[in-house]
Amino acid sequence: MNVFELTRALVDIESITENEERVGNALFAYLEELAAPHGGRVRGQVERIPVAPHRFNVLATWGQPLITLSTHIDTVPPFFPSREDETHIWGRGSCDTKGIIASMMFAAGELLDEGLSNIALLFVVGEERNSAGATVAALHPRGSKFLINGEPTENKLALGSKGALRLEMVASGRMAHSAYPELGESAILKLLDALNTVRQLPLPTDKILGASTLNIGTINGGRAPNVIADRASAEVFIRLIDDGDSTRAAVSEAVDGKVDLREVLSVPAVHLGSLPGFETTVVAFTTDIPTFGDSWGQPYLLGPGSIHVAHTSEERIPKREILEAIQIYKRMVKQLLQ
Repeated sequence: MNVFELTRALVDIESITENEERVGNALFAYLEELAAPHGGRVRGQVERIPVAPHRFNVLATWGQPLITLSTHIDTVPPFFPSREDETHIWGRGSCDTKGIIASMMFAAGELLDEGLSNIALLFVVGEERNSAGATVAALHPRGSKFLINGEPTENKLALGSKGALRLEMVASGRMAHSAYPELGESAILKLLDALNTVRQLPLPTDKILGASTLNIGTINGGRAPNVIADRASAEVFIRLIDDGDSTRAAVSEAVDGKVDLREVLSVPAVHLGSLPGFETTVVAFTTDIPTFGDSWGQPYLLGPGSIHVAHTSEERIPKREILEAIQIYKRMVKQLLQ
């Protein structure tokens, strides 16, 4: 199949986080075919790296890998299948990141046909939730010197990506009849006061990554309209431009005594390298790169597609960018191998 057919085949396998087994098995089969020696190619090795029951990373290596192309195989919900028109492939995961997987596989195939080896393809689970696959992969490095991580950057080399600080705020109160609010204590009012305080906090900025941003993602609470709420909670997501220590401390101080604060996720921002001859950008989203650390080599971040349509009902990837990415990945590999 061609690269567009492979993209659609991958999109059509539902792989919402924690349900990656089917697409993992499909990738294992595709990579076994790619690893088979023909036309003078070196034989590759393909393996499943267990992460959790029915969840695994897929790794293919040719020789001792010096460069690893990697991305994630899970998607956000809800699933919807592929379709295509003259210019785009549509569907859940089309740009985040199944079109990227297809581009990486075709780039590797062409490099192998040209006689290159010492490369690897690493596809991991769980990036959309907690980087579970990258966490396991970081414990099992294979000596790779460079990691090319794939996320939708419109085929531009990202100079950095923001981190993430996810917090849960929980407020407690005392129920009472709403006609006599003085007999109760509203958890919702406590939570709103805390959220309003946090919204007004000055957040750090960075000359490359820009400003930290804060999103109040969910609010839950209360029993009924005529009952003073005894419980309420909210989830807050902050896009970091540093390690998050100062932001964490500021939020903790701001809500002290108002609500209980629980840290759900913390991923630091990263600054990344550039390469001569590649157009660059900066991205506000978080990737597996901080979890990998340097275990798979110096990281670079690039992939076809736009993050602006990822996680939406309009998710799609330009066919032109898929084809361009194949050649860009090849050029990066050759440049890094010099």
